[in-house]
Amino acid sequence: MRTSQTRRLAEIEFQPSDESLPPDVAALINEARQRIETLEDRSRAAMPAFVPSDFVLVYQALAAVQSANLATGRRFLEWGSGIGVVACLATKLGFNSIGIEIEQPLVAIADELAAAYDLDAQFICGSFVPEGTNVTVGTADDFAWLSTTGEVAYDELDLQPDDFDLIFAYPWPGEEQIIFDLFADHAATGALLLTYHGIEGIRLHRKIKQ
Repeated sequence: MRTSQTRRLAEIEFQPSDESLPPDVAALINEARQRIETLEDRSRAAMPAFVPSDFVLVYQALAAVQSANLATGRRFLEWGSGIGVVACLATKLGFNSIGIEIEQPLVAIADELAAAYDLDAQFICGSFVPEGTNVTVGTADDFAWLSTTGEVAYDELDLQPDDFDLIFAYPWPGEEQIIFDLFADHAATGALLLTYHGIEGIRLHRKIKQ
């Protein structure tokens, strides 16, 4: 059943770009994969909530959004940014990018990756769930990306979700509705939500008035 929040989202049919990756983008993605492999060897067990998305597909989707001018502006936010790859890719495409991540070790790697490619992406350690939000899912406490107990990142940013034009998230399977509801409740009307769903691919929604 669709919730009232979901009814405020209109899915946009679009095709990710099929153009070859620019060399600098391919290099960034390759380095990111190497950093993830190193992370897996060192401390993956300590951060089981970290599962990277398909960076090539996400870049191609962002490129399609950018080329078609689908976003209402250039402010980009990644919910659960991991080592910051998607926010860096968005920066490559001209977005003003911020990533929010609950795990401090991942934030440190994201900062290093952005610095290595001279990208002005910003990463904040904290929860992307806005203060006062009631996440009504029985297993929510089991998922670090849904944490509501840490510092709320928006306090440090002096921004709120409705200040962003495009938000990206990779929800756990079965938890997509939480992301849709958070976006419907807190994003600005007209903003875009880009989500990656594993083998199901990528989806794009716009928040509409109701």
